[in-house]
Order: sequence, then structure tokens, then C-alpha cells
Amino acid sequence: MVKVALDAMGGDNAPEQIVKGAIDAVKESSDVKVYLVGKEVLVKDELSKYAYNTEQIEVVDATEVIEMAEPPVMAIRKKKDSSIVKALHLVKDGTCDAFVSAGSSGAVLVGGQLVVGRIKGVERPPLAPLIPTEKGVSLLIDCGANVDARPSHLVQFAKMGTVYMESVMGIKNPKVAIVNIGAEEEKGNALVKETFPLLKNTPEINFIGSIEARDIPKGYADVIVCEAFVGNVILKLYEGVGGTLIKKVKEGMMTSFRSKLGALLVKPALKTCLKSFDLEEHGGAPLLGLKGLVVKTHGSSKSVEIKNTILQCKTFKEQNINEKIKNIIVKEDVME
Repeated sequence: MVKVALDAMGGDNAPEQIVKGAIDAVKESSDVKVYLVGKEVLVKDELSKYAYNTEQIEVVDATEVIEMAEPPVMAIRKKKDSSIVKALHLVKDGTCDAFVSAGSSGAVLVGGQLVVGRIKGVERPPLAPLIPTEKGVSLLIDCGANVDARPSHLVQFAKMGTVYMESVMGIKNPKVAIVNIGAEEEKGNALVKETFPLLKNTPEINFIGSIEARDIPKGYADVIVCEAFVGNVILKLYEGVGGTLIKKVKEGMMTSFRSKLGALLVKPALKTCLKSFDLEEHGGAPLLGLKGLVVKTHGSSKSVEIKNTILQCKTFKEQNINEKIKNIIVKEDVME
């Protein structure tokens, strides 16, 4: 059974949607146990609304909450009884296999490294969400953890992303590309220009060169490598444009009787199509390269994203991703 420590107090919709996501996850899979970490009275009050297998959910009391605006390092060090810190310690001491939170991104990133710790040899753990494309999904790595990355960091991102896509998504020999402002090798800023030849000469990955932002939704690459500033801009633009398009399509279908009639006819197919481009359907972003699994979901996460992220942790554990990342990094150190 895969055990997941879930921050019940993190995010805009805590604890209601977080608890509902946990309930939905254990109902869907009998191989998952969720430790809901948060203010016991509030969590149990939410749990009382549902019927579920009590052996699959356990409540861990945490009296403090790390707020979004708090300085991450100070919060992790001072709020030892917060839901984030207590949940991270459940992963560190081996009680749980994974930690999931929709709370403070900074606290999750800092806590993951300070409490859980990095795999030996990993320079910088990146955040790596799956983003929808025409061909399925691609892994965007890094999207928020390392704004000032170095070329060696991006090379490790490419290796870890390759392991993830092969093992979790079942994509054999995934195509790796670096985000650039053109397809030519000589284009880009200093970081991209220095990283490009390193990726080109990395035998563990299938590097196909540069990818422009407009080609990312087309699914030309399976692993999209960039530093966190660029990755976060791509992710947020994806979310914004996706939400706006869905809103405009719905408005357009309600403009006349004919459009409303057409909407009824295309609704099932359109719903399926739009669902595939919903970021919530693809779970959270794992912080790769740590000794245990740490996953960050959107602050606005609803129950469906929480459920999918918990089930994502199950796949991650079953495929032994951490050990595979450790092996590829050790191989890198030996070669050097």
C-alpha cells in the first residue's frame, strides 16, 4: 500500500476540497492510504460528511498553518507543528512514501530540501508538471524551483525528466528539447547557448534541439527543459489562455438559438476534448531529485486535482522513480 501525507490545510479550498480529494482517491484505489495532516477538529468535521474505508485514511493533528505570504525558510524553521512540516517529516522518517500540498510553493520547495533532503549528486531539484498537448502530455521542467539555474542543472533536469516520462508515462526514448526563441543552435540567451551543446552530447537523453513556445502545445517534445522563470511563465500562460478559450467557447455557444442547438449536439465531444486540456486532470508537479516524493499542486486545486495527484504518487512509487534518478546521477558522477 502506498502511503501519502496530504497537507489538509494548504491551498485556497482547504480543508473541504483537500479532504474530498482524499476520499475520492481511496475510493478509486484500495492500494492507497492517506494521512490527512492538519487541524484535527476541522479535518474530522469534513471527514464526517463522507462514507469511506477508515483503514485508508488517518488524521495527523497539526496545530499550525504556513500562510502563503510567510518567508519560506523562516516558516519551515519556526512552525515545527505546521501541516507542511509535520507531513514532510512523515516522508523523511519513512512513515509515508509521498507528500502532497496545495499550500505555499516556497515552503514546499524549501521544506522538501531541508526536511526530506536531496539525492546525493542532485544539484537542484526541479518542479516538473505535466502539461497537455495535441499528442497527450509533455513534462515541463523546471516550472518554479530554480530561477537562476546553471547549464549543469538543466542537463540534470533533462536526465530526470527522461526517467520520469519513460517510467511514469511509458514513453520510450522520450524526445528532449530546450526552450528557445528560435530553432537554430546559435540562438538564445547565454544560458541556452551554453546548455545546448551539453545536452547534445549527453548520451542518456534523446535530445532533438530547441523548441519555440508556440510548438510546445503541438507536442513536438516529451521533455521541455528550461529554467524556472521561463517555465513558470509558460505554465501560467497555458493556464490563462486555456481558461479564456473555454470561457469564450461557452459564451459563443449561448449567443443564439441555433448556436444553443449546436451546443447540445457537440457537448459530449467538446467536453471530452476540453477535459484533456484541463491541467487539473494531470495531477501536481513533483519536486524531482529528493530522497522522498514531494508534489506541489495548484493553490486553487479542487478535489479532482488532489485525487489525481494522490494516484500519481502511487505510480511514482510503483515505478521506483527515485532509485532510477539516483542511478542516473551516480552514473554521471562516475563518468566525471
